[in-house]
Amino acid sequence: MNAKYWHSTENKNVQCDLCPHNCKIAPGKTGICKVRENRDGELFSLNYFVASSMAVDPIEKKPLHNFYPGSKILSFGTYGCNFSCQFCQNYSISKEFSPSRLENPNLTKESFLKYLEELDTKDLNDFVGVAYTYSEPTVWAETILELGPIVRQRGLKNVMVTNGFINPEPLGNFLEFTDAFNIDLKSFDDNFYRKYSAGRLQPVLDTIKSASKKAHVELTNLIIPTLNDTDENFIKLRDWVAKEIGPETPVHLTHYYPTYKMTLPPTPHETVLYARKILKEKLVNVY
Repeated sequence: MNAKYWHSTENKNVQCDLCPHNCKIAPGKTGICKVRENRDGELFSLNYFVASSMAVDPIEKKPLHNFYPGSKILSFGTYGCNFSCQFCQNYSISKEFSPSRLENPNLTKESFLKYLEELDTKDLNDFVGVAYTYSEPTVWAETILELGPIVRQRGLKNVMVTNGFINPEPLGNFLEFTDAFNIDLKSFDDNFYRKYSAGRLQPVLDTIKSASKKAHVELTNLIIPTLNDTDENFIKLRDWVAKEIGPETPVHLTHYYPTYKMTLPPTPHETVLYARKILKEKLVNVY
């Protein structure tokens, strides 16, 4: 499938314009996300209609606490990610997957719609919609841009669980049908983003501000001992959210545990409680 959001450069090279990495991709190569490939001077989406995982979950698992609490949502994801977090809990589908997993699309709009109808008729008061999650959903742009409007047309909700690292144009397209976001705000230190996630802080902040103007937004901060658990980090995060997004914005503070490339010890429960105390000085909904 031809990808969206790119332009040609020279000698059949292309630049991907989906996220702020703006990867320069030579023929036969992929971008950082591993799912957008230059084929003879054109960019292709390798994960188009390829699903890695699917399950019906309580919406609180996304986590969304203040958006249709008590409801069920279809969690749905693919392969690939435009970050390289050393502590990724889903690394087997985000970074360390075999390219063969992308060779055969295992989903169609028809099969998706049929499954959606089955879920929707089981309990109309309980099932709320679809969450694009597990790996980074923005790198599944071509598929979600087709499925999202179908979900909206059925009167159901679209939810994005994302790292927020996306350029303004594609974000604007997602916002046309997305009802809620949970966005990872991994740290309020740009050096943390660059060193441990291969990303940058400011584009994430820009996404949070833009999304909050048109959709329900909740934030998640994974607390990692010695890396982003300082008073300064919690205070900066608290003050920015309170001022720029609003003091009622839900923020989820979560425990880290050793996984993938990171071996630091798990986050002490006391650290999470301490962080919550700091955030609660200016924010209402801290979980």
